[in-house]
Order: sequence, then structure tokens, then C-alpha cells
Amino acid sequence: MAAPADCSSFSSIFSLKNSGPPDDTVFYSIFPDSSAAAAAEELQSLHLQILHHIAQFTDPYIWQHEPFLLSVTPSPVPHLSGHLRFGDNLEDEWFVVFLLFGISKTFPNLSIRVWDSDGEFLLIESAFHLPKWLNPDTSENRVFIRHGIIRIIPKSSFQLTPKLEDSLRFLSSRDNDSISRAPDAVQLHLSKKISEYPDRAYRNVHRVRVRVPISVAMVLRHEPCLISLAVEGFYDRDIDSMKYAAKMERFLPGGKAEEMVEVVVRMSRAMYAQLVQQKFQAPRFFPMPERNNVGKYLEAELGMKIACGFEMMYQVKKKQGEEGKGSTWEAFMESLETSGYFQGLLPGSEEYKRLIKNAEGYYRNSSLHVRAREVLSVPVRRIDEILALPHSADDFKNQELPPSDDDSWLYGGEDEINAALKDREKEMELYNLKHQKKNKSKEQEEGVSAPKNNLDEYDLGGIAKSMQAFVEKISSYEGAEVPEDSDLKDVDFDADQFMKEMEKIMGHRGSNDDGSDLDLDEGSSDLDFDDDEDSEDIEEGGDEFMDSYSDALNKELKATTLDKTFLHASHDQSSKIIDEGATSSANDDEMDEFAPVDIDINLVKNLLDSYSSQEGLSGPASNLLGLMGLRLPDDVGKGK
Repeated sequence: MAAPADCSSFSSIFSLKNSGPPDDTVFYSIFPDSSAAAAAEELQSLHLQILHHIAQFTDPYIWQHEPFLLSVTPSPVPHLSGHLRFGDNLEDEWFVVFLLFGISKTFPNLSIRVWDSDGEFLLIESAFHLPKWLNPDTSENRVFIRHGIIRIIPKSSFQLTPKLEDSLRFLSSRDNDSISRAPDAVQLHLSKKISEYPDRAYRNVHRVRVRVPISVAMVLRHEPCLISLAVEGFYDRDIDSMKYAAKMERFLPGGKAEEMVEVVVRMSRAMYAQLVQQKFQAPRFFPMPERNNVGKYLEAELGMKIACGFEMMYQVKKKQGEEGKGSTWEAFMESLETSGYFQGLLPGSEEYKRLIKNAEGYYRNSSLHVRAREVLSVPVRRIDEILALPHSADDFKNQELPPSDDDSWLYGGEDEINAALKDREKEMELYNLKHQKKNKSKEQEEGVSAPKNNLDEYDLGGIAKSMQAFVEKISSYEGAEVPEDSDLKDVDFDADQFMKEMEKIMGHRGSNDDGSDLDLDEGSSDLDFDDDEDSEDIEEGGDEFMDSYSDALNKELKATTLDKTFLHASHDQSSKIIDEGATSSANDDEMDEFAPVDIDINLVKNLLDSYSSQEGLSGPASNLLGLMGLRLPDDVGKGK
């Protein structure tokens, strides 16, 4: 059994809010109502009951990295806690949620917390149905599972973030009170997802026939859970570990002379995908069949990857030498002494003997439920024990093996993704519709007139005027501000004084350097110009240059379709701008082709197009218009 002290770091998550938990890991804690006064024996008894209850669900399941685990944790209050790394297999995380909901229904006097590296992922899953005040900053120590439902401690009960002990007392004292019950929409959404389990978890297990060396077949026959470490060793391989696969000293010592056998391996779909989707060249001496028999070759190729994964995992862990005591009785006893289980009793006393006897029974019973964890903690030792047993190829002959499961799910899945996206779209539509109704009713109560639904009746000129005022406003060092709301003073920046101060500083540095020839006051630069001499030349040639440049630019743009992307002023408007003295037909034709662009109309059109493309969601157009105090009708852009 895993030592209680080993999981003390997981419970410290409560006090270390900013210490990010490892990625792809789910954490969970189970608090009995008597947590504050719960003795170690009571928690051990509860632990055994929970393990016995969930065994019916966990026994046929293949975990991605590690099995479901619970251990006694003394702080911050005595409780049971654990963690599970789900990696690329998200089904593991939701299977854990299913188990926790089942535990809360079977054992009613429990409050359960579950979270992962993203935080309260149950709230994230049901984000469209949460009260407005609930967010990552206000949800700490407020969200629990109790009696198979989600409990959210309301803000009215604790304005500030409650302590864990206060939250647990609140839940146990107001057990039947509906004040802490999460909204029905939240319950319904999570219940719908959890109701798919455990069947969905079992469908996630994939069976496949493979051709492997006898040594690998023996290990998988005795400890099928080790497939997770083999796949992990293959998937996370590096240059150093691949050197072990090139030799295969432990699992293929005879090279091509080693006899191969066929077996059926159970693994998660994620493991199967990790093996199949990666190209890997077999070691030179690894016996592989001819490619003309595609079915047999694919079985052998998958078996080769599993065998190489076992070899790399075995050699790396053996080199690291980190197995140590593992979860042995000695380690368990050491954890009991550290946690104060013996209460300072003298060894040999009657009370000490009684506690030892209880601990032995607890260790023996719990070990029956955590065998997979035991094996995964000491894989090298267990593999050596298995391969020390007598074995031959005859042990695997004359066996009727079932065919491999259909793996079409690996290359399809579009329907499932589209269905999930449609469900999310429906949630978003209902969420937006709900809030639109609330906003309209609120406006009616406050006596505010509803926005015009007819775009033709809307004052679009106000948009152009507001934008013009916004553009003409001189921004401060803090950035652009909305004209109506901005009362910041302009920055008083004297450029000449600034340069003088900089020259003093640089001159002071140069004077300290005896070997420097730099003289900022007398020196010159290629970028120094005489403004008085050049200004007259610039003024004389400026107009002539701009006229010729403008003519050349117009001729070049005339051959493009750029002007068609803008709305131009009407003929009457353009005639006011055209010089009355330009009466030649050539000038009239040119002015018609290059009619002035109506900036205001183009501005309003582009804003409306951008607003319409947001489809009611937040975006740059609505944010900018909102800052200027403008609110457009909801149907802007439709049919326009």
C-alpha cells in the first residue's frame, strides 16, 4: 500500500494556491464529516470500504499511467487523498469523476473535492450555467461533491474565501439545505456526461493481437498492467533510451533465434494510437515477417514497438535505481511513525501491539486492491521475478485468440466531434438568449428605451462623429482614451530640454574617459543638417514633387480594382470638391474616375461589417463602440 506520507504533497495544494500542479494530473480529496476528530483507524476503515466499493468498476479497466489511489493524509485536516496522471487519455480523468460521484452516493457523510492543473474543471465543463459571481478567484474551498450532487457554498454565507475547515462544517451542518445546491442546469449537464460511465470507459479499452518475444508475453500474462509503462517508454523515448532498444539485452537476448509468439494485449485507445501513429525502425536483429502478408506484418510491427518499449523502460529504471522500498511493509511502518500513528507509545506496550495488529490488517487488506500500484512502483523487480520463472513457447501455443478490435475510430471520429461542437453551440445560443432577455427586462425596469431594431432609423452619423473625436484626441502616456471619459492632462514633454540633459550625461561620461576623442559639443555627424539652408529648397521643390508623385500614383492605381473596395461620394458631393475652373472634358472624366472616397461612409460600413461578423459575441467593433458609449441593434448587418 502506498505510504500516507507519500501523498502529503498533494494535500499541500490547499495552502499553495500559486504552485502549479503537474500537467495532465487530477487530484481528489475525501473528507468525512468528522474530519477534525477522525482518528487514523477510522480513516483506514473508510479507505478499505471505498476500495472494496470501487473494485467492481476499476478491475476491468486499463489506466493510461497509474491506477486510482487513495491514502490517509493528516493535513490540513485528516482525510483521504490521491492523484492520478491521465496523460493523453482524458477518459481516465472523467472515469475518476464517475468513481467519486459514486463514492459520495454510497457514503453520504462525505464531502469530496476534485480538481486538476486547470483548476475546478467541473465548473469549466458547466461554465455556461454558473452564477456570475463564481470565477476562479472566488471558487476556492467552495465546490464539493456531496450525496452525488455538486455543492457550491454561496457568497452570501462567506463573502471572503472560506477556510477549508469552515466549508466542511458548513456542508455537514446544513446537509439538507438547498442553499448550497448548484443550479439545476449545472447538475443536469454534469449528470448527462457522467451517466455515460462506466460503459464509455470500458469502450475506451482496445484489444489487439501482437507478435512478441516469449519474455514479453510472459510479463504481459502475469502483469498486464505493465503495458502502460511499456507504451510510455516507447512514446517518450530519447536518443539515450533508444540505445537500449538497439541491443534488446533483457527481452530479446537470443536475437533472431528468439522464438516469437502471438498474444492479445489490452490497452487504452490512447496507448494504441501512440504506438500505431509513430514510425519506428525495428532493430537489425529483431525477427520480422515479410511485408507481403500485411496482417501478420502489422501484428509483428506493433509487437516490436511494445517489446522495444519494455526494454527501454526496464533499462532506464534499472539505471536510475529509484525503486527503493516501494510500497513495502517497512515503508508503510515508516509512514505510520512519521504521521504520529503510535501517539508516542512505547514499543511492546499493549496499546502499541493493538495498533500494530490493526495496521497489519489494514496493510494486508488494502494491498489486495492496490496490486497494480505495487507492480507499477517496482517494475524492474517484478519483471525479474517473472522472467526467473520457467517458460517456453509451448505455453502460448494452441490457444484460440480473439481477433483484434476494429480500429476505425482512429481514422474517423468526425461525427463525434461535430456532435460535441453542436452541443456547445446550443449551450452558447441558450446562454446568449438568456442574457439578452435579462438585459431587455432590466432596461424596461429602469425605464431605458430599448435600442432601435431598425437599422435605417439608427443614427449612423453618430458613429462617424464619435470615431472622429476619438482619433483627433491626443493620447497620453497611458494610451488612447475615450474622449467623453478621458480627463487626463497632456504630457508636458520638452524635447530640447530632454536632449540637453542627455548631452550633459553623455558629455560627463566622455570627460571621464581620458583616451576618448568624443566631444559631443564640437563633434559632427553625417546626420547633422543645416535646417536654415535646406528648408527653402524643400519648400520650392515640395509642391512639384508631390504633384508628379500623385499623378504617377493615380495612374498606377487606375489599372487596379482598389477603388472598387471603397464607397465614393455622390456626384453632387464630388462636384463641390472639384475645382470650378477645371472645365475640360478630360478633367471631368478623370474626376469621375477618381471621385473622392467618403471616409465617414466607409468607416461606418466597415464597423458594421465587423460588428455583424462577431455574431453577437465580443469583438473589436463592439468593444470600441461600447467604449464610445454607442450600442448597435442586435440585427445590424443582417440582410444589408
